[in-house]
Amino acid sequence: MDLPRSFTIRESSHRICNPFTSEKLALLGRAVSPSPGTRMLDLACGKGEMLCTWARDHGVVGTGVDISTVFLDAARGRAAELGVADRVGFVHADASGHVAEGPVGIAACVGATWIGSGVAGTVELLRRSLAPGGIMLIGEPYWRREPEDQATVEGCHLARKDDLLPLPELLAQFGDLGCDVVEMVLADQDSWDRYVAAQWLNIRRWLDANPDDELADDLRAELTAAPVQHVTYQREYLGWGVFVLMDR
Repeated sequence: MDLPRSFTIRESSHRICNPFTSEKLALLGRAVSPSPGTRMLDLACGKGEMLCTWARDHGVVGTGVDISTVFLDAARGRAAELGVADRVGFVHADASGHVAEGPVGIAACVGATWIGSGVAGTVELLRRSLAPGGIMLIGEPYWRREPEDQATVEGCHLARKDDLLPLPELLAQFGDLGCDVVEMVLADQDSWDRYVAAQWLNIRRWLDANPDDELADDLRAELTAAPVQHVTYQREYLGWGVFVLMDR
Protein backbone atom coordinates (compact mmCIF):
# COMPACT_ATOMS: atom_id res chain seq x y z
CA MET A 1 0.00 0.00 0.00
CA ASP A 2 1.79 3.08 -1.27
CA LEU A 3 1.70 5.83 -3.87
CA PRO A 4 3.20 5.21 -7.32
CA ARG A 5 6.82 6.31 -7.57
CA SER A 6 5.96 9.01 -10.09
CA PHE A 7 4.06 10.95 -7.41
CA THR A 8 7.01 11.04 -5.04
CA ILE A 9 9.39 12.00 -7.87
CA ARG A 10 7.22 14.95 -8.91
CA GLU A 11 6.90 16.22 -5.34
CA SER A 12 10.33 15.28 -4.03
CA SER A 13 11.22 18.85 -3.02
CA HIS A 14 7.75 19.86 -1.88
CA ARG A 15 6.86 20.39 1.75
CA ILE A 16 3.23 21.12 0.86
CA CYS A 17 1.68 18.68 -1.60
CA ASN A 18 -1.00 21.02 -2.93
CA PRO A 19 -1.22 24.54 -4.45
CA PHE A 20 -0.67 26.32 -1.12
CA THR A 21 2.48 28.23 -0.32
CA SER A 22 3.89 28.24 3.20
CA GLU A 23 2.50 31.78 3.55
CA LYS A 24 -1.01 30.61 2.63
CA LEU A 25 -0.75 27.72 5.09
CA ALA A 26 0.33 30.09 7.84
CA LEU A 27 -2.53 32.45 6.95
CA LEU A 28 -4.98 29.57 7.27
CA GLY A 29 -3.54 28.76 10.70
CA ARG A 30 -3.99 32.34 11.83
CA ALA A 31 -7.52 32.40 10.46
CA VAL A 32 -8.46 29.21 12.32
CA SER A 33 -6.41 30.24 15.40
CA PRO A 34 -6.67 26.92 17.28
CA SER A 35 -6.19 26.97 21.02
CA PRO A 36 -3.06 25.26 22.40
CA GLY A 37 -3.73 21.58 22.97
CA THR A 38 -6.41 21.32 20.26
CA ARG A 39 -6.47 17.76 18.93
CA MET A 40 -6.21 17.49 15.16
CA LEU A 41 -6.64 14.69 12.62
CA ASP A 42 -5.21 15.23 9.14
CA LEU A 43 -6.32 12.61 6.61
CA ALA A 44 -4.10 12.20 3.52
CA CYS A 45 -1.63 14.47 5.29
CA GLY A 46 1.17 14.16 2.74
CA LYS A 47 4.42 15.36 4.29
CA GLY A 48 2.66 16.65 7.39
CA GLU A 49 3.53 20.31 6.95
CA MET A 50 0.21 21.62 8.23
CA LEU A 51 0.23 19.45 11.34
CA CYS A 52 3.90 20.12 12.10
CA THR A 53 3.85 23.88 11.61
CA TRP A 54 0.57 24.31 13.47
CA ALA A 55 2.00 22.25 16.35
CA ARG A 56 4.94 24.67 16.43
CA ASP A 57 2.94 27.88 15.89
CA HIS A 58 -0.35 27.13 17.68
CA GLY A 59 0.35 24.22 20.01
CA VAL A 60 -1.98 21.70 18.37
CA VAL A 61 -1.45 17.99 18.93
CA GLY A 62 -2.58 15.19 16.69
CA THR A 63 -2.17 12.60 13.99
CA GLY A 64 -1.59 12.57 10.26
CA VAL A 65 -2.58 9.61 8.11
CA ASP A 66 -1.25 8.91 4.62
CA ILE A 67 -0.72 6.06 2.19
CA SER A 68 2.77 7.16 1.12
CA THR A 69 5.71 5.80 3.10
CA VAL A 70 8.01 8.34 1.43
CA PHE A 71 5.80 11.27 2.44
CA LEU A 72 5.43 9.96 5.98
CA ASP A 73 9.20 9.62 6.38
CA ALA A 74 9.44 13.29 5.36
CA ALA A 75 6.67 14.19 7.83
CA ARG A 76 8.45 12.52 10.72
CA GLY A 77 11.67 14.24 9.77
CA ARG A 78 9.90 17.59 9.65
CA ALA A 79 8.36 17.00 13.08
CA ALA A 80 11.82 16.31 14.49
CA GLU A 81 13.26 19.35 12.73
CA LEU A 82 10.61 21.64 14.23
CA GLY A 83 10.84 20.05 17.67
CA VAL A 84 7.23 18.81 17.72
CA ALA A 85 7.72 15.05 17.44
CA ASP A 86 6.30 14.65 20.94
CA ARG A 87 3.07 16.37 19.88
CA VAL A 88 2.33 14.88 16.46
CA GLY A 89 2.40 11.36 15.07
CA PHE A 90 1.95 9.81 11.66
CA VAL A 91 0.20 6.61 10.62
CA HIS A 92 0.72 4.66 7.40
CA ALA A 93 -2.81 3.70 6.39
CA ASP A 94 -5.57 4.18 3.88
CA ALA A 95 -7.13 7.44 5.08
CA SER A 96 -10.48 6.57 3.51
CA GLY A 97 -11.39 4.39 6.48
CA HIS A 98 -9.58 6.15 9.30
CA VAL A 99 -11.47 7.48 12.32
CA ALA A 100 -9.75 9.09 15.30
CA GLU A 101 -9.61 7.12 18.54
CA GLY A 102 -11.28 10.05 20.31
CA PRO A 103 -13.06 13.22 19.18
CA VAL A 104 -10.85 15.93 17.69
CA GLY A 105 -11.26 19.68 17.51
CA ILE A 106 -9.98 19.88 13.92
CA ALA A 107 -10.61 17.19 11.31
CA ALA A 108 -8.93 17.88 7.97
CA CYS A 109 -8.68 16.55 4.45
CA VAL A 110 -6.80 19.12 2.42
CA GLY A 111 -6.73 18.26 -1.26
CA ALA A 112 -7.67 14.60 -1.21
CA THR A 113 -11.46 14.30 -1.18
CA TRP A 114 -11.16 11.17 -3.28
CA ILE A 115 -10.71 9.38 0.05
CA GLY A 116 -14.45 9.91 0.58
CA SER A 117 -15.37 9.53 -3.10
CA GLY A 118 -15.95 13.28 -3.24
CA VAL A 119 -16.78 16.22 -1.02
CA ALA A 120 -19.96 14.77 0.49
CA GLY A 121 -18.36 11.49 1.51
CA THR A 122 -15.30 13.25 2.89
CA VAL A 123 -17.41 15.56 5.05
CA GLU A 124 -19.21 12.51 6.45
CA LEU A 125 -15.89 10.77 7.11
CA LEU A 126 -14.49 13.79 8.96
CA ARG A 127 -17.66 14.08 11.03
CA ARG A 128 -16.99 10.63 12.45
CA SER A 129 -13.92 12.02 14.24
CA LEU A 130 -15.14 15.53 15.07
CA ALA A 131 -15.93 16.76 18.57
CA PRO A 132 -19.09 18.88 19.02
CA GLY A 133 -18.29 22.44 18.01
CA GLY A 134 -15.16 21.37 16.15
CA ILE A 135 -14.14 22.46 12.68
CA MET A 136 -13.54 20.63 9.44
CA LEU A 137 -10.97 21.68 6.85
CA ILE A 138 -11.67 20.65 3.26
CA GLY A 139 -9.18 21.46 0.51
CA GLU A 140 -10.79 21.28 -2.92
CA PRO A 141 -10.29 22.55 -6.48
CA TYR A 142 -13.02 24.40 -8.35
CA TRP A 143 -13.54 26.02 -11.73
CA ARG A 144 -12.19 29.58 -11.87
CA ARG A 145 -13.51 29.79 -15.41
CA GLU A 146 -16.09 27.69 -17.21
CA PRO A 147 -14.25 25.20 -19.46
CA GLU A 148 -15.32 25.69 -23.06
CA ASP A 149 -14.67 22.17 -24.30
CA GLN A 150 -13.53 18.68 -23.38
CA ALA A 151 -9.92 19.48 -24.33
CA THR A 152 -9.86 22.10 -21.57
CA VAL A 153 -11.33 19.64 -19.08
CA GLU A 154 -8.70 17.05 -19.92
CA GLY A 155 -5.98 19.72 -19.92
CA CYS A 156 -6.88 20.22 -16.25
CA HIS A 157 -6.35 16.48 -15.63
CA LEU A 158 -10.08 15.76 -15.32
CA ALA A 159 -12.37 13.40 -17.17
CA ARG A 160 -15.61 15.38 -16.97
CA LYS A 161 -16.58 19.01 -16.49
CA ASP A 162 -18.95 17.90 -13.73
CA ASP A 163 -16.03 16.56 -11.69
CA LEU A 164 -15.63 20.10 -10.30
CA LEU A 165 -17.98 22.93 -9.41
CA PRO A 166 -17.60 26.70 -9.73
CA LEU A 167 -16.78 28.36 -6.41
CA PRO A 168 -20.34 29.61 -5.64
CA GLU A 169 -21.76 26.15 -6.27
CA LEU A 170 -19.07 24.51 -4.15
CA LEU A 171 -19.91 26.78 -1.21
CA ALA A 172 -23.61 26.04 -1.74
CA GLN A 173 -22.82 22.31 -1.66
CA PHE A 174 -21.25 22.70 1.78
CA GLY A 175 -24.47 24.33 2.94
CA ASP A 176 -26.53 21.51 1.46
CA LEU A 177 -24.40 19.11 3.53
CA GLY A 178 -25.44 20.90 6.72
CA CYS A 179 -22.26 22.95 7.15
CA ASP A 180 -21.60 26.62 7.70
CA VAL A 181 -18.60 27.96 5.80
CA VAL A 182 -16.90 30.07 8.47
CA GLU A 183 -13.56 30.83 6.77
CA MET A 184 -11.66 30.13 3.58
CA VAL A 185 -8.20 30.73 2.17
CA LEU A 186 -7.82 30.46 -1.59
CA ALA A 187 -4.77 29.69 -3.66
CA ASP A 188 -3.95 32.05 -6.53
CA GLN A 189 -2.19 31.65 -9.84
CA ASP A 190 1.21 32.18 -8.26
CA SER A 191 0.42 29.43 -5.74
CA TRP A 192 -0.37 27.11 -8.63
CA ASP A 193 2.89 28.09 -10.35
CA ARG A 194 4.94 27.34 -7.26
CA TYR A 195 3.32 23.93 -6.85
CA VAL A 196 3.37 22.82 -10.48
CA ALA A 197 6.58 24.44 -11.73
CA ALA A 198 8.51 22.92 -8.84
CA GLN A 199 7.42 19.54 -10.17
CA TRP A 200 9.12 20.27 -13.48
CA LEU A 201 12.44 20.94 -11.79
CA ASN A 202 12.07 17.82 -9.66
CA ILE A 203 11.39 15.72 -12.75
CA ARG A 204 14.32 17.21 -14.68
CA ARG A 205 16.75 16.62 -11.85
CA TRP A 206 15.49 13.07 -11.45
CA LEU A 207 15.83 12.43 -15.21
CA ASP A 208 19.40 13.69 -15.18
CA ALA A 209 20.21 11.31 -12.33
CA ASN A 210 18.19 8.33 -13.62
CA PRO A 211 18.29 8.32 -17.45
CA ASP A 212 17.85 4.55 -17.73
CA ASP A 213 15.03 4.12 -15.21
CA GLU A 214 11.86 2.41 -16.44
CA LEU A 215 9.90 5.62 -15.76
CA ALA A 216 12.29 7.87 -17.65
CA ASP A 217 10.46 7.90 -21.00
CA ASP A 218 7.08 8.67 -19.44
CA LEU A 219 8.45 11.43 -17.22
CA ARG A 220 10.43 12.93 -20.12
CA ALA A 221 7.20 13.10 -22.15
CA GLU A 222 5.41 14.66 -19.18
CA LEU A 223 8.09 17.30 -18.69
CA THR A 224 8.05 18.20 -22.39
CA ALA A 225 4.29 18.81 -22.38
CA ALA A 226 3.61 20.04 -18.84
CA PRO A 227 4.67 23.72 -18.93
CA VAL A 228 2.52 24.65 -21.94
CA GLN A 229 -0.37 22.56 -20.62
CA HIS A 230 -0.20 24.31 -17.26
CA VAL A 231 -0.27 27.87 -18.59
CA THR A 232 -2.92 27.02 -21.17
CA TYR A 233 -5.32 25.18 -18.89
CA GLN A 234 -4.59 24.62 -15.21
CA ARG A 235 -3.35 28.13 -14.43
CA GLU A 236 -6.31 29.77 -16.15
CA TYR A 237 -9.21 27.50 -15.29
CA LEU A 238 -8.54 25.85 -11.93
CA GLY A 239 -8.98 27.43 -8.53
CA TRP A 240 -8.14 25.75 -5.26
CA GLY A 241 -8.86 26.56 -1.65
CA VAL A 242 -9.22 25.34 1.90
CA PHE A 243 -12.67 25.81 3.36
CA VAL A 244 -13.34 25.89 7.10
CA LEU A 245 -16.66 24.26 8.00
CA MET A 246 -18.74 23.83 11.13
CA ASP A 247 -21.84 21.68 11.50
CA ARG A 248 -25.09 23.57 11.88
